[in-house]
Amino acid sequence: MLQTQREPRRPGDVAGRHQVTRVRHEVRRRRLSVASVERLTPRMQRIVFTSPDLRDFASAAPDDHVKLFFPVEGGGPDCMRDYTPRMFDTLTGSLTIDFALHEAGPATAWAISAKVGDGLDIGGPRGSTVVPDDFDWYLLVGDETGLPAMARRVEELRPDASVSTFAVVERAEERQGFRAEARLRPYWILREGQPLDDATLLRFALDDFVLPPGDGFVWIAAEAHTARTLRSYMMDTRGHPKAWIKASGYWSRGAAAAHETFEDG
Repeated sequence: MLQTQREPRRPGDVAGRHQVTRVRHEVRRRRLSVASVERLTPRMQRIVFTSPDLRDFASAAPDDHVKLFFPVEGGGPDCMRDYTPRMFDTLTGSLTIDFALHEAGPATAWAISAKVGDGLDIGGPRGSTVVPDDFDWYLLVGDETGLPAMARRVEELRPDASVSTFAVVERAEERQGFRAEARLRPYWILREGQPLDDATLLRFALDDFVLPPGDGFVWIAAEAHTARTLRSYMMDTRGHPKAWIKASGYWSRGAAAAHETFEDG
């Protein structure tokens, strides 16, 4: 059953607060080396990279993305894919990338076979869209590809913030634990062979969710159609202000697409 809530305060009513900013970074290509490989869940591979080139690496937002350049068998131009910097440390020159193994292709094949000492080039991030940590609550929604950014956001939020996460995954063993100082309520939606698509599964789960009081920011990252559908649902059905929603398509079904953020009405 769809839960109702009071009319949210509009962005124009909050002078000087909740200002989303955009930061540009110097773009250059860096050569990294694999330091460790860990299978977090059956469909999520964590790889830690190191390089002296990471000493000045910058990533100001949890959902930043870098381009990874994967070699193509038989030569030719590298295959480029976008990934979230899950964690990084400029003092040690390390960068952690979590790979969602959701489809066959050069990126998944490389991640599965990666071993310590392997090299890989990255570029970026080109810029960051920084959502301030001054909202009363946060709602984070996504599929496996959104989990790295979702987890990073949860871990970086201040202790008195309220955050709820809705993540759709294949089955129970794909669930991850988030380290959070914020007040976290995690919800896991399992496909488990159901005929419903991700947008429908997530929408049904969100129907029963009462938005907390105060000002909130909604973040969505999933397959492009799913992200668009849920963005419209949050604006049109739940009445949440468009300025306080960010929705991105992290992949497109049947296509090797880059990140796409939806900003129109």
